[in-house]
Amino acid sequence: MSGKRAFEQQIAVLDALRDSDEAIRLPALRKALTNRNNFLVAKAADLAREFQLAELVPELLAAFDHFFENVEKTDPQCWAKNALSRTLAAFEHQDASVFLRGMRHTQLEPVYGGRSDSAGTLRSTCALALVQCRSLTNDEVLAHLVDLFRDQDANVRAEAARAVEQVGSPAAALLLRLRATLGKDEPEVLGACFGGILRIEGVRAIPWVGRFLAAADDTAGEAALAIAGTHSLEAFAFLRDALPNAKDRWFRSVLLSAIALTRHDAALEFLLELVRTESTDAEAAIEALVRSAPSHEVLKRVEQLVSDNPRLSRALAKFRASR
Repeated sequence: MSGKRAFEQQIAVLDALRDSDEAIRLPALRKALTNRNNFLVAKAADLAREFQLAELVPELLAAFDHFFENVEKTDPQCWAKNALSRTLAAFEHQDASVFLRGMRHTQLEPVYGGRSDSAGTLRSTCALALVQCRSLTNDEVLAHLVDLFRDQDANVRAEAARAVEQVGSPAAALLLRLRATLGKDEPEVLGACFGGILRIEGVRAIPWVGRFLAAADDTAGEAALAIAGTHSLEAFAFLRDALPNAKDRWFRSVLLSAIALTRHDAALEFLLELVRTESTDAEAAIEALVRSAPSHEVLKRVEQLVSDNPRLSRALAKFRASR
């Protein structure tokens, strides 16, 4: 049997486990986790998580250890290590050293024009898993996570912020405030910081996050959306009050979208009033309403408000068609 055909047969055997009982699944996955093919092991690890077979933790750990050897050959693209770490995290494995190893791993692989790190997802998964390790204090977890704020991968930096948020302590909130204050990062990273601060501290942090609106740039947009994510009357009031100071047309539309995403009744009435009065923000208000996944009743109200205004009727039709 050719190598390709044997590989396809092994994949088919694993796929067939979904239609078998646990007495068959457990030994089959135990064997598959000893395979030297990283794709097969990744699939076996995913199935172990799907079937909730925590009995396989020893085999998962042994495989995880194996794929740190000669990494470019044994586990290109970190397929195995990614799946194994996800499954160990799902089983709430408590050995922090396992996840610290993954957090600190970089894997430079050949790409056109040079080499690229393929271990970003692994570092992110392990950072989030570290938070659940009860052998570490909150301060110890934060001390490990802070190193990831200088990771070369923006996605890892954003996941580090989310991991810090999961710690949920006052110290975690202060660390996120410090990272946001330092700035000089991708908007999505700072947005993760803003969201984390608001989820830890609640609406009392809205004025602090709101300070970042003044820049009227992409980071300000992330701040506006984070504030909207509190779904509070305080969020609506703050975003509404920020509108008069927003001169940039794009940023005004961002604020209106954020107002819609507060999902607050007062926000809905505010946007509908902009449409009813044919405000200069009426088209942007219509777009904000349409893009916020409104109910059928809300759309009917918008239709009625624009029925006598050809310009706004066209705007509504355009935004509905582009949803």
